[in-house]
Amino acid sequence: MCERANYVNTPHVIAMVGLPARGKTYIAKKLSRYLNWIGINTKVFNLGEYRRHTTDAYKTHDFFRQDNEEAMAIRAKCCLDALTDVCNWLEEGGEVAVFDATNTTIDRRQLIHSIVTEQMGYKLFFVESICDDPKIVESNIKEVKVNSPDYMGIDQEKALEDFLKRIQHYQERYETLDEKREKYLSYMKIFNTGEKITVHKHEGHIQSRIVYYLMNIHITPRTIYFTRHGESEYNLNGKIGGDSSLSERGREYAEALAKFVKQQKLPNLRIWTSWMKRTVQTAGMITEAPQERWRALNELDAGICEELTYEEIKAKYPQEFAARDANKFSYRYPRGESYEDLVARLEPVIMELERQTNVLVVCHQAVLRCLLAYFLDYPAEELPYIKVPLHTVIKLTPIAYGCNVEYLHLPISAVDTHRPKPPAAEVNSRKSSTMSIRDFAPVDSRQEQINVVPGFLDDKFRGKPSDMSETDGEVELIASR
Repeated sequence: MCERANYVNTPHVIAMVGLPARGKTYIAKKLSRYLNWIGINTKVFNLGEYRRHTTDAYKTHDFFRQDNEEAMAIRAKCCLDALTDVCNWLEEGGEVAVFDATNTTIDRRQLIHSIVTEQMGYKLFFVESICDDPKIVESNIKEVKVNSPDYMGIDQEKALEDFLKRIQHYQERYETLDEKREKYLSYMKIFNTGEKITVHKHEGHIQSRIVYYLMNIHITPRTIYFTRHGESEYNLNGKIGGDSSLSERGREYAEALAKFVKQQKLPNLRIWTSWMKRTVQTAGMITEAPQERWRALNELDAGICEELTYEEIKAKYPQEFAARDANKFSYRYPRGESYEDLVARLEPVIMELERQTNVLVVCHQAVLRCLLAYFLDYPAEELPYIKVPLHTVIKLTPIAYGCNVEYLHLPISAVDTHRPKPPAAEVNSRKSSTMSIRDFAPVDSRQEQINVVPGFLDDKFRGKPSDMSETDGEVELIASR
């Protein structure tokens, strides 16, 4: 595991509040993904999972009746078990625990406060999701709830009817966070998935970042497209960094990308590029959408190793070469950046991406690795080895608890710039000997195959298959992470 800069002096518990089907789990999972991406060790504890592991007593909505004493006892025990696990995990080095439950009564929130704050001395922040828009609630129920393990094998209409009655049982005792009766609590309220936000007594850096992040997310259906620039002259020469122009095949990709974008017919599309020539040239033929240049999207700065090949770096700076292989995420090039630095630089980009509808981002290999790690929930140690092939459009479609991802390869040949993770034995041997660079098979077995997009290019764009033989194929794979 990569050691990250520690922002958390006191462990935090983020406790969700709200009726079922109000997006609490969506918020909890998304918040956890964001905090882990910026280096804060975060874990979600979902009370529904504790209930399902503890008992199979759930048959109908009657399990959630307030007068069902046996079920109420089971639910109370599950809550205490989950809070115990929360505290144990934080004691063992966790930084932020997200307690994903309804927590709809003042009594329950007082219990959480007494355990988390008074007994353990942790910081506590409640996030309440309030939704009175029937369309949003109905959509959430149909998309997520009727497909939950509670309704496995049950007709969807019957599941929907049962779940609506379950909500009614919660509504009977629902007490929203109260500024007067619970004035000692820190919390925020989110109305109708961000239509309005209120914040009460938030404390410190972590809670401020959480508030800012949650103010930016939305659930509007949209598509995010990522692509690297077309093949550059430096790609052909094996050089890293620099500000070179596109190669001939890179210019062909720019034409193909413009045609691809035109055929998608995406409403309200925006194009983002870095300030590097190769990304500006790649997007230069797209006329269907306004374009913005982001310095934050510039490629990772390789410092003294800019415009060198890996062979030249190994020969000229053997210790730096070995150090980077030993810890690629945290390694910082002399006078340059690390992947960890790049994540910090890209945080404003993530915030703005969360606010957007449809967007195409044209940037660079290291930058896209960081962005994909956020959306697909890759850990830091895997981030620097995510495969991001040239001449490939990566299509992300946010769904309830994650993203669907498609790799769409436009059939124009390009060099393969991916450098797989070397085995540990190889890294260790470099510390005491000089060794030539070899190619190794990728260690990430989760890499998706690429779909070659057929039928939209003229013959002038059709050439031999890409040099990236390990990623070619006619199979389209949509992976939900």
